[in-house]
Amino acid sequence: MSRLLKAASKLFQKHPFLTNSGIYGCLYVGAEYCQQLLSKKILVHRFEAEKNEIDYPTIGRYAVVGTLAYAPSLYMWYKWLDGRYPGTLHRTIVKKLILDQCILTPYLLCVFYVGLALLESADNKFEELRLKFLPTFKVSCMFWLPAQTFNFLIIPPRFRVIYMGVCGFMWANVLCWFKRQPQ
Repeated sequence: MSRLLKAASKLFQKHPFLTNSGIYGCLYVGAEYCQQLLSKKILVHRFEAEKNEIDYPTIGRYAVVGTLAYAPSLYMWYKWLDGRYPGTLHRTIVKKLILDQCILTPYLLCVFYVGLALLESADNKFEELRLKFLPTFKVSCMFWLPAQTFNFLIIPPRFRVIYMGVCGFMWANVLCWFKRQPQ
C-alpha cells in the first residue's frame, strides 16, 4: 500500500493536470453509475416485470464532461484562486467562497447542462439550463459553502484532495439527480 501511495503522489507531482482530470472524470462516471444503479436496479418499483439496463452512452457523456470540461476548468480556477488569494485568514476564505460560488459555479452549471445537451444532440441546447439552473444553484450554495468553509478552515492541506474528492463525488451525484429530473 505504501508503494502505491508513493507512486500516486509521484504521479500527482509529475503530471498534476492529467492526474486530476482522470480522477475527476472517474468521479463523474462513478456518480452517474451510482445514480443509474439506484434508480434502475435497486429502487425500482417492486411490481415492474424487469429492471432497466444501465445506460452506458450516458455514462460516456458524463466521462467527457467530467474529464474534458470540468476537470481542466477546476484545475485552472483553483490554481488562479490560490495564487491570487493565498492563506487562511477569514477575510481571504470569504473572498474565495464568494468568488467560487458567484463566478465558478454559474459557469460550471452552464457547462454541465449545455455540454450534456450538446452531447445528447438535444433540440434546444439551453432549455434544461433555463429550467434547472436556479434550483441547482440554490442547492449548490447549500452544499458547497459549508463544505468549502470546512475545507479551508479545518482540513489540513495534506487531506484536502481526499476531502474534496469525497465532496466532489457527493456533488456529482446531486448533479446527476438534477439532470435526471423531468423538465
